[in-house]
Formats: sequence, structure tokens, C-alpha cells
Amino acid sequence: MAEVSFDRTIGDMSFKEASIELEQVVRALEGGDLELEDSLSYYARGVELLKSLRERLAGAEQKVQLLMESAAKGMDAAMIDTSSAPTTSYVNE
Repeated sequence: MAEVSFDRTIGDMSFKEASIELEQVVRALEGGDLELEDSLSYYARGVELLKSLRERLAGAEQKVQLLMESAAKGMDAAMIDTSSAPTTSYVNE
């Protein structure tokens, strides 16, 4: 199992980097090979990562909403296509 480095601050990571690290943390915890103290450290890091990711996602959703509202002022809301959002894959890219 590869060790996850916790020396980077979460704020310095991109959304994708934080997502990848969260996936690594979850896999390490699910693997059951960690000592109790290490498990607690990994869990704490996972909670921090998840909190950051949720905050970033909420901010992005708010920006999209504002853009859609702005665009709707100039066109009929039914004309805004939101179905072509890109899919996201974080692990093994």
C-alpha cells in the first residue's frame, strides 16, 4: 500500500488533487492495514479533505447558478442547456 503524504496543505491543492487524495485515504482505511493511530490520522485528513471539497463544490454551484440567472436575463431559461456537463473521474487519470 502506498503511503499518502499529508505534508501538503489542502488549500494548496486543486479540486482534483484533493479528490484523488481523499480516494487514497478511503482506500487505506478500507484496507484495514493501518495501526489505530494511523487510522485516526487518515480519518481526520479525510474529514478535512471532504469539508474542503464540499465547500469548493458549493462555491462552484453558486457560480453556475449566477451564470445561469445572468444568461436567462438575455434568453428564455428553457434555452439554457445544462445537460452537457462534463463527467468527472478522479482516480487513475
